[in-house]
Formats: sequence, structure tokens, C-alpha cells
Amino acid sequence: MIRRRSGKIINICSINCERPMPEIANYSAAKGGLVLLTRAMCVEWAKYNIQINGIAPDIYILTEMTLPLSQNPECNAWIESITPARRWGKPEDLIGAAIYLSSDASNFVNGHVLFVDGGMRYVL
Repeated sequence: MIRRRSGKIINICSINCERPMPEIANYSAAKGGLVLLTRAMCVEWAKYNIQINGIAPDIYILTEMTLPLSQNPECNAWIESITPARRWGKPEDLIGAAIYLSSDASNFVNGHVLFVDGGMRYVL
């Protein structure tokens, strides 16, 4: 990328980089470090026309790993009640952010973390 003087890097961060939760301090610290790495890479590589950004999904994205939580009626109701969007995120909810950050539309966006969290960053 440096040699050809262009490129896009998208780091997968997490809502937990700004909103840590109990019992996952190591995960939150790692994702917080990834945010700072994203910003540091931006400062170092922007002069080469490389944009480095991040996507920070909510922890309640419906995946194979979270499926058991969604199938627990009590847990599912709680998650939907505390999420401003009132639903679980889906993997496809991240597609638009990834397309934007990898396209020419974001050529002057650099060092940014785009939260795709249904508004969860502002509650709890």
C-alpha cells in the first residue's frame, strides 16, 4: 500500500472499546488498543493516501456464538429492551459500513471508528 500510495484498512473494533462490561476487561483493553492503533496508523500512513478506519459493532450481533443468548426468552427480552433499536444487530448490518469505508466515498475519512450498534453506546 505504501509503495502504490493508496489503500484502505478496516479494523474490527468493538463497542467495548468505549463501554467496557464486567468480566471482559482484557477484551475491552485489547479493543481499546486497536482503536489507538487505528488512529496511530492514520497519523503515520495518511501521507501515503492510506485510510485506516474501524468498525465497532455492538456485542449483541446475532451470530452462531450469540444464538444461545437470543434463544433464551429472558435474555432476549432484556437485550431488546436495552437496545435503542429494539432488536439484535445482524452481521449484514455491518455491510454498509464496510462498503463505505472501503470505497472512494471515504477517501478523506481517516482514523475514524464507525459504531454500528443500534445506539447501544449511549445506554447502560
